[in-house]
Amino acid sequence: MSEKTIKIGLCGFGIVGQGVYSHLTGKQAFLREQLGATLEVARIAVRDLQKPRDVAVSSSLLTTDPMSIAEDSEIDILCELMGGTGLALDVTLAALRSGKVVVTANKALLCDHGAEVFTAAAEGGGHVLFEASVAGGIPVIKAINEGLIINDFTSIYGILNGTCNYILTRMTNEGLSYEEILKEAKELGYAEADESLDVDGIDATHKAVILAYLAHGRWVPFKDVLVQGITAVKQDDIAFAQENEYAIKLIAVIDRIHSNEKLYVSVFPTLVSKGYSLGNVDGVFNAISIHGDVVGQTVYVGPGAGRDATASAVIADIVDAAKHLIYGGSERRFPFLDPAPSNGETIELAEPSDIHSRYYVRLLVMDQPGVMAEIASVLASREVSLASISQKEVGGNATKASLFITTHKTSEQAIFDAMNDLEALASVEEKPFCMPIGAFKE
Repeated sequence: MSEKTIKIGLCGFGIVGQGVYSHLTGKQAFLREQLGATLEVARIAVRDLQKPRDVAVSSSLLTTDPMSIAEDSEIDILCELMGGTGLALDVTLAALRSGKVVVTANKALLCDHGAEVFTAAAEGGGHVLFEASVAGGIPVIKAINEGLIINDFTSIYGILNGTCNYILTRMTNEGLSYEEILKEAKELGYAEADESLDVDGIDATHKAVILAYLAHGRWVPFKDVLVQGITAVKQDDIAFAQENEYAIKLIAVIDRIHSNEKLYVSVFPTLVSKGYSLGNVDGVFNAISIHGDVVGQTVYVGPGAGRDATASAVIADIVDAAKHLIYGGSERRFPFLDPAPSNGETIELAEPSDIHSRYYVRLLVMDQPGVMAEIASVLASREVSLASISQKEVGGNATKASLFITTHKTSEQAIFDAMNDLEALASVEEKPFCMPIGAFKE
C-alpha cells in the first residue's frame, strides 16, 4: 500500500468549501483505505481570517492569498470554490500552468472562459475536473464522459436551476404569485439576495453551455444562447398548464438538429407534459434527460445545489484526481480529464429559423370587437397557425381580457417576429408572454 499523501488546497471557504473540508476530514480513514493514500487539506484561502465559521479549522492552514496556493509546489489538487470570473480565473490558470489538477464548481468560469482554461491545462500538463459545476449532486458529467462515452448525443433536456423549479412548483401547488414565493425563497435561503442569476435563467445557461461542450465539443458563447427566465410567469399560465396536463418548467435544451447537423442551445420556461419524466420533477430538484444514439434515453434526478450535494460532487472529483496522481502519474492523461470531442468547433450554431416547435402565448388585450381578428391576422402574416384560443375576463373589468393561444408547429423566428408585431398593436396592453410547448423524446 502506498504511503503517499495527496495535498489539497481549498480556494474559497464558504458553504461548499466548509462542506468539502468537513466530509474530507470526517471520512479521511475511509478514503485512505479506498485509495491507499492520505488526502490532506493542507491550505485554505479565505477572504477574512477572523470570520466565524461552522467548521473548526486550525488557523495555521488559513491564508488570504489564493494565488499562493496555486503557486505552491507541494499542493497537488487545487479546489477553486471562490466563484466569479476574476481572481478565480487567475488562480485557476496559474494552477493549471504549473501542472496541478484543478477541481471547480464554477459554472460561470467555465462558460465564459472554458476554452482558455482547457488550453492552459493542455499546455501546462494540468487537468480540470468540474462535476459540481452542473446539477450539484447529480453525476451527469461523469455519465456523459464515462458511462455514455460510446454515444452521439442527439438531445439533452434539463431542469438545471433548483430555485426556479422550487418557485414554479410552489406557484403550482399553492396558487401564490411569483413575487410572494420569491420573497419566501430568499428568506429560506433557496434564492440569493440578488435573485437575477437564478430567475433570469443565467445560472441554467452557464450549465447548458458546459453540457453542450461535453456532448459536442463546442463552447457556445453565452450571447448566442436564447435565454428567458421565469419572472413573467403568472398564475394564469400555471392554471392553463394544469387544465391541459402540463407543468411549467425552466428547461435547458441542447439539441443537434438532424436536418442540418447544427447545434441549438436555449433556456426557456416550457410547457412540459405531465406524462414526460421532467414534468414530474418538483421542488429544488434538478433533472437531466440525455438521449444517445446507442443507449436511448437516460434520466438523472437529484439535488442540484446545497452544501452537501455540491460537496459530494467536488469530493468525487478530488478522489478521481487522487487516483490519477497515485496510479496514472503526470505523464499520462486520463480520458475522463479530457472530456470533449476534438472536432466540436466545426459545428455551426442553429438560427431561429432552423428551430420548430409549438408555442403557448398569453396576451392582455382590450376587450372590444375586432381585436381577435386583428391578432389572428398578425399571426397569419407571420405564418403562425392557431391551434386553439380561449379568453378570460380580467378581474371583473369588462374592458380587458386575457387571451390564451396555442399554435401549430412554427419556426422560432416566426414566433419571435409575431410577438414583436403583437406588442406593437394598440389593442395589446402589455408585453406578450410566450413559451414553447415541449415535444420531448421518451
